[in-house]
Amino acid sequence: MKPFSKLTAAASLLACCYAGQSLAAVTPTSVIKHYADIALAKYEDSLSGAKILQTQIDTFLSNPTPETLQGARDAWVASRVPYQQSEAYRFGNAIVDDWEGRVNAWPLDEGLIDYIDADFYGEESEENPLYTANVIANPSLTLGGQTIDATDITPELLAGQLHEIDGIEANVATGYHAIEFLLWGQDLNGTDQGAGNRPATDFSEENCTGGHCDRRRAYLSAATTLLITDLEEMVGNWRDGGAARKALADKGEAGALATILTGLGSLSYGELAGERTKLGLMLHDPEEEHDCFSDNTHNSHYYDAMGIRNVYLGEYQRVNGEVLKGSSISQLVAAKAPEVDARLREELDATQAVMHKMVDAAKDGNTFDVLIASGNKAGNALVQAAVDALTTQTRSIEKAIQALELGNIELEGSDSLDNPSAVTGG
Repeated sequence: MKPFSKLTAAASLLACCYAGQSLAAVTPTSVIKHYADIALAKYEDSLSGAKILQTQIDTFLSNPTPETLQGARDAWVASRVPYQQSEAYRFGNAIVDDWEGRVNAWPLDEGLIDYIDADFYGEESEENPLYTANVIANPSLTLGGQTIDATDITPELLAGQLHEIDGIEANVATGYHAIEFLLWGQDLNGTDQGAGNRPATDFSEENCTGGHCDRRRAYLSAATTLLITDLEEMVGNWRDGGAARKALADKGEAGALATILTGLGSLSYGELAGERTKLGLMLHDPEEEHDCFSDNTHNSHYYDAMGIRNVYLGEYQRVNGEVLKGSSISQLVAAKAPEVDARLREELDATQAVMHKMVDAAKDGNTFDVLIASGNKAGNALVQAAVDALTTQTRSIEKAIQALELGNIELEGSDSLDNPSAVTGG
């Protein structure tokens, strides 16, 4: 880290009177409450987005055309905007982290769900006996000598029997990415431009392609219904008296502040900089891309980074344009160590700027999987710049933890950052 630059008078004034609220009026209690209020707003917006997605999917299934399929895809992309900003609530909040795998688990072995291109995907996996089980084509599955009745594809089947079946995390049967795979299909372009291109007729009752269109329709409907149910649960957890609010309050002020900063630091470093960005770059592997079927990863990364920033600043712009603004971790840090707060806010802005460059690149077809291609020096440099920005801001998050005297907090790491030889074998 370079030495902290000397604060200007204007920056000092901003630190003291941030968001028009005197630091004396900001307390840990007010920060914790506002943090929970923002969580509720983000999950409410995510739920609203999922309901819009369901409406668009219903429209598509009633008339499967390229146009209605695009409408469902657009609704899926839009639904990710508030949800990705909510990921800053993971890690420290066990209720969120335990639940998250039901709605956002990745990467997934898509052959569990539907047909695949064996030349691209392979025909078997030593780790996963259900690698190509294709539940859409098969009304019964056999695992360990036991038969699973999949005659009726329902939310209960997906959540209760198929999701992470056999204890294998890649057996993702539910959530955003299962829906994504059904809407786009496999991305067979590798690190070349282009996303998945599943035809609308894969869901047609009269002109079915891909086989078993009735079961594919049932799967898409069931997965979307389940997504809404899961999001409704998390909304309830953050309402007044909800389990997540209560769990946060039960930790006491110091414990709750530690939870907030654990979420920010762990998402920034181990998850976003490491597992979602650096790992794919090291391996030049589009299979390590977060939204690998839709090529929407640039947006997911951008809004993940935004989620870190808006939790730290105590700000969130809802999908209806309403802005929530209140007591923040930033203000608590500014009262203790104004130079740390000023530096971190600068770094959060710098990270957003780098992430926006990836969004801009995607507009020209240079999506994340293209940027990480072997030999794409400019693309690799842009992705590495995002990793570096996230790593830098994490070091300042650690300084913020120290400034608030919250003790030793262990943030999530990643072999891609901490032990690269474990990834490359070198």
